[in-house]
Amino acid sequence: MTVTEPKPAGPHLDETWHRELLEELCGFERETASEGEAAAARWVVDRLSAEGAPDARVEEERGHHTFWWPLGIACAAGVVAGLRGARRRSLAAAALGAAGAWAAADELPPRKRRLRSVLPQGTATNVVATLGPADARRTVVLVAHHDAAHSGLVFHPGIPTTIERLAPQLLEDNNTSPPLMWPAIGGPALAALGAATGRRGLAKAGAILSALFAAGMVDIGSRRVVPGANDNGTGVVTLIALARALAEQPTESVKVMLVSTSEEATCEGMRAFANRHFDELPLADTFFLAVDTVGSPHLLVLRGEGMLGMDDYPARSLGLIDGLAEELGIYLFPHLRLRNATDGVFPLAAGYECASLCSCTHLKQPANYHWPTDVPENVDFGTVAEAVRLTEAMVRRLDSDWV
Repeated sequence: MTVTEPKPAGPHLDETWHRELLEELCGFERETASEGEAAAARWVVDRLSAEGAPDARVEEERGHHTFWWPLGIACAAGVVAGLRGARRRSLAAAALGAAGAWAAADELPPRKRRLRSVLPQGTATNVVATLGPADARRTVVLVAHHDAAHSGLVFHPGIPTTIERLAPQLLEDNNTSPPLMWPAIGGPALAALGAATGRRGLAKAGAILSALFAAGMVDIGSRRVVPGANDNGTGVVTLIALARALAEQPTESVKVMLVSTSEEATCEGMRAFANRHFDELPLADTFFLAVDTVGSPHLLVLRGEGMLGMDDYPARSLGLIDGLAEELGIYLFPHLRLRNATDGVFPLAAGYECASLCSCTHLKQPANYHWPTDVPENVDFGTVAEAVRLTEAMVRRLDSDWV
């Protein structure tokens, strides 16, 4: 079966319009759970409504909306446990370190995040809109996010360029991003083990690793939010373009949910969406596509992701999108897996057919990731247009031939 191709000059593929949308969105300082994020959410609602999604609405979600506080607290426990264990064997210090390691692991999506429930709470915003037949049994959910991240030294663009210069083979051979969150668990765990066994060197190593990670959290928490053009204004632009396309040519047999979350607190907005909506979305009748950071030079579909373990995306979902990209003549950068997380990690864990559409540079990194240079001028709008084409083609294929 061939794809119903969007018209090459279709207004939803207009790169000048995409740029205008992105510049407007980046006019908001969109720190997670801030008034700027809420204003951006209202802007997304207005744009979706104007493009043919009249039921677009904001869903407010209460919760703790940082990751540096809970992970920083967990690592602080590792520091205390390690310092005490470096002096003498201590079961109390071992218990504290173990609690820190458990809390850090529990913090990573899609887990329950119990520590957050006792930390200061705020209000974040998700945007939800639905297009297509109201009585359709099947649903395609397209997910982006409208908030923006804090910067941090760990995101410095000089790190991957230095690796390319000094160890090019390492970059060439590695298709999985580094496990940046593992030290948050490993530091307190080492401290606990050292304190429990009386091995002072192990306890010291745990304290040092915990302290370094906690310092990184302080650095991120103290920095300003970045403009967030590529990550993930480009995903929001894709949703708005899809709203325009689907208003011009509606689907016949599937509903399409356009969802923009508050994501930068390690997918907390998607966790809230899952709690609110997953019970309404049967596994066999729902397909999720996360659209996250699609303004780098090369479009890609993640093969798998997970901050702690690695879960591969369903083969049928990947086969669908890979096949559509080939039909459309869209190059997908191959083989990449992510040890951070997109919003796709929640439907993946829940057992849905799903995928995550992203982009990268030749360094296998998103362009300008979590850095002040993530501005509209640095976005590759050709890649954004390809993301819109591929996403629309996927929706129309599922409308005519469900997986």
